[in-house]
Amino acid sequence: MVLLSNEEFMSQLMLLAQNSKDKSSFTVTFKRYDGNDKPQPREGHPRLPQPDEYMCLIRAKSKNKKLSTVVKKNDVPRVMENYARIMKICMDGLKRVKKVKSKAKAAQG
Repeated sequence: MVLLSNEEFMSQLMLLAQNSKDKSSFTVTFKRYDGNDKPQPREGHPRLPQPDEYMCLIRAKSKNKKLSTVVKKNDVPRVMENYARIMKICMDGLKRVKKVKSKAKAAQG
């Protein structure tokens, strides 16, 4: 997995979304991140130190490409604004799903 800066992640996410528009899909996940790359030790062993502030780990994955970035607490509003703009631009090809009434509901009403 490639750890990128926030700006580069957003530009790569835009390319990933545009490329997967026609032929595949992609997922984006958000996770609280404390900066520790190691798992918590078992009972009886010293615990890892708790961070002063948590960060946000954002991962994007398509069929054959993985991206990630770590966003600090102060940068979250700016990054989320950029993320929302990218999703609005790239999610224009969604198809409207027609609601189908079940037979029971159609008979009642």
